[in-house]
Amino acid sequence: MSDWKEQVERVVRQVVAEVLSAEGDAALQDLSSGSLRKPLVAANWKMHQTRAEVRQFADRLPELSASVESVICPPAILLPILAEALGVDSPVRLGAQNMHPANKGAFTGEHSAPMLRDADARYVIVGHSERRGLFGEEDDFVAEKVKAALKAGLRPILCIGEVLAEREEGATFRVLRGQLTAALSELGAPAPDPADLVVAYEPIWAIGTGRTASVAQAGEALAFVRERLAEIFGWAWADRVRLLYGGSATPENATDLASRPDLDGFLVGGASLDPEKFARIVLAMHEARAAKKEGPR
Repeated sequence: MSDWKEQVERVVRQVVAEVLSAEGDAALQDLSSGSLRKPLVAANWKMHQTRAEVRQFADRLPELSASVESVICPPAILLPILAEALGVDSPVRLGAQNMHPANKGAFTGEHSAPMLRDADARYVIVGHSERRGLFGEEDDFVAEKVKAALKAGLRPILCIGEVLAEREEGATFRVLRGQLTAALSELGAPAPDPADLVVAYEPIWAIGTGRTASVAQAGEALAFVRERLAEIFGWAWADRVRLLYGGSATPENATDLASRPDLDGFLVGGASLDPEKFARIVLAMHEARAAKKEGPR
């Protein structure tokens, strides 16, 4: 697996070097280092919190680094409460945990992208493993959501990942390729702005289990995702898409995971319910990006 990763990295370096040599474009040189990707840490509160707990969270939330984009995705009913609790000057952006691809209609219990935008959401989680596994959402439905979100001005956080059996069978890359290809199949030309799409790798076997993918496993998966995006839309486009890790991220493992070159942030579950833990993960991402810019000493 390491041989495969090294081969991919050699190809990427070769392509970038050829483009830079041919065009001498300083902007492309910045692009090749990933410097145009602003780190992102998103909180998925799932089915947790009440109005009182939301206000307590906002009161206890430490100041967050402006170098990292912070997003909180509460239950949809709490979006207005969280917006009010954070205040108009808060740098934290709001997101939703789910959406229906239709703008309106007889879909009891669902929320459309325009509704979520009206509730101040700017991001939406799409294709989360719990939506796929517990509610039977198939790849084609996920693709419809991605397309509808982008059309409405929401930034989808597209989740992809393998179960334990698939990991043990060596099928991780096949699963990621299939899910990613299917989810983007509804997007025609021109390609969307790469800043508007976020992809979260969530090894399903590590969600809520206390297990975490190793730094090497996470790095290999994220490198593969970026390579697949490059196959679809080109290297320059793929190098501007933010890739997150979403498998039981905590303050304790965030620093090591954030060191990977293709990791741009985290989709945080349980740890995000604690404002101090969430802030520590944001800080870890800030420090990791700063270290990458400084380079080796």
